[in-house]
Amino acid sequence: MSAIVIKADQQNTRILKELAKKLGANVMNINEEQFEDLALGLLMDKSKTRETVSRETIFKKLEAK
Repeated sequence: MSAIVIKADQQNTRILKELAKKLGANVMNINEEQFEDLALGLLMDKSKTRETVSRETIFKKLEAK
């Protein structure tokens, strides 16, 4: 399965939704907040370093501010 996200005005969204349904695709509406959550999640996945940091290091950084 694959997915695309298209952000468009209401009229174009309706047209694209109808076309996707005619092509046999499942269509799901998401609101602005859900779109932002998706974008943030993608950004977080992209910036993962796979490094670990100790609890002490984190607290030292927080205390310095």
